[in-house]
Amino acid sequence: MPDSQPWQPDDHAADAAGATGGPETAAPAGLVLCGARLTDGRVVDVRLGGGRIEAVGTAGSLAAGPRLDLRGYLLLPAPAEPHTHSDTALTADGAGPGTPGPASHRPEDIRRRATEAALLQLGHGATALRSHVRIGDVRGLAPLEAVLQARRSLRGLTDLTPVAVPRLLTGIAGAGNLAMLRDAVKMGAGAVGGCPDLDPDPAGYAEAVLEVAAEQGCPVDLHTDSDDPARLGRLAAMAAGLRPGVSLGPCAGLSRLPPQAAARAADQLAAAGVTVICLPQGGCCGVEGRGTAPVRLLRAAGVRVAAGSGALRDLANPVGRGDPLEAAYLLASQHGLPAAKAYEAVSSAARTAMGLPGVRVEAGFPAELLAVRGEQLPEVLSLAYSRVVVHRGRVVARTSAVREYCDSETVVALDLPRQGRTDPGSCGGP
Repeated sequence: MPDSQPWQPDDHAADAAGATGGPETAAPAGLVLCGARLTDGRVVDVRLGGGRIEAVGTAGSLAAGPRLDLRGYLLLPAPAEPHTHSDTALTADGAGPGTPGPASHRPEDIRRRATEAALLQLGHGATALRSHVRIGDVRGLAPLEAVLQARRSLRGLTDLTPVAVPRLLTGIAGAGNLAMLRDAVKMGAGAVGGCPDLDPDPAGYAEAVLEVAAEQGCPVDLHTDSDDPARLGRLAAMAAGLRPGVSLGPCAGLSRLPPQAAARAADQLAAAGVTVICLPQGGCCGVEGRGTAPVRLLRAAGVRVAAGSGALRDLANPVGRGDPLEAAYLLASQHGLPAAKAYEAVSSAARTAMGLPGVRVEAGFPAELLAVRGEQLPEVLSLAYSRVVVHRGRVVARTSAVREYCDSETVVALDLPRQGRTDPGSCGGP
């Protein structure tokens, strides 16, 4: 099927079930993804049921039922987004088109932005998201409650996990925020975090977050530039052995350290079992320097490296896309990772960092899948246009890219898709 043709399923019943049902609508029984190509070159049918992959067989081998034609698509484990900011997403233009001034931080506006941002990222393929949400100070827990409401409205489409992020935690100024951090976990925050770099006592801030995490049994996800090797070494020592685990990001400061200092810091992070979540498209808070963590150095030291998107069209990055495949593309094109390793950073490594079960296109695994038009992973990362997203065994999003060329002898000879015009010599826009 040429890339110019809109994608259509073989059986519209599968899409109708998802379109007419509410967020809790179950996946169609026995939905079969037909003719998909895997990264090892096989062309297979994949049957889904109960939110999992029931069977994988050669093309045409699985029993009939609701079917989706994925010929011409590469089928992958769905990516996950380990570092985003739902409460500030889509605020680069202020309050909105035609409305000058700063963006609104009313709970209803945060909820709307968080929902819209999550759906944009779902369309890119991310079926699970971890969002850093600011709490404390004059806004209290209202932003977190707004994001939690967005999470509830998105149930069945994508999984949104908030990280509670207080600004200060030490001294008199931070006492109230520390109590609020504990309340945030009770409300439903899935992890605790924050930016130690902004606190007058960065080590004390990190220690407070780790203490709350140990009390509540929840993960830690700290936002740090990691440009101070001594401070990073102390943090790694404190984090060692903490379960469920500790993630740091974006850690771009590591790339500005002298090579020996950066290598020593990487060894310390590896020994502590800390995951680094890099942001290939750049920083997301406006406080850290531009750049990306030294991915190859960290991987060589044995550090688990995941990749996130960070800012999604906010003041820190007004053109942020929130696209995991772009993050993987940048890891491959700018950092020299093989395409498979680059995609692993936004899929399996990201899911592990978020405490999610692994996904492979094999029977028994969760049906969290992304189909992208193309035959090989490098092609997909280069030209990731048309996409079909599966969450809990149900098609929840799809993007169909249509490209046409004006009529000409070259286009006819190559059998490329042409504009549907009655005047063959015309060469207007599509």
